[in-house]
Amino acid sequence: MGSLAAAIAVGLAALGAAIGNAMIVKSTVEGIARQPELKGTLQTVMFIGVALVEALPIIAVVIAFLVMGN
Repeated sequence: MGSLAAAIAVGLAALGAAIGNAMIVKSTVEGIARQPELKGTLQTVMFIGVALVEALPIIAVVIAFLVMGN
């Protein structure tokens, strides 16, 4: 039962990260379309945001391994 819960947790975390990344990239592309001169700044902020969002599934995998180990 623990492995099923771990798999669901990791799957939902990955789904949430995918939606979050899509929203970040969409907003960045819209910002670049409005102000092309800020492309570098917007991309830097986008990469920081994507990195923070990607931390969620990594943490979920760690927690899933901890749940399965006990």
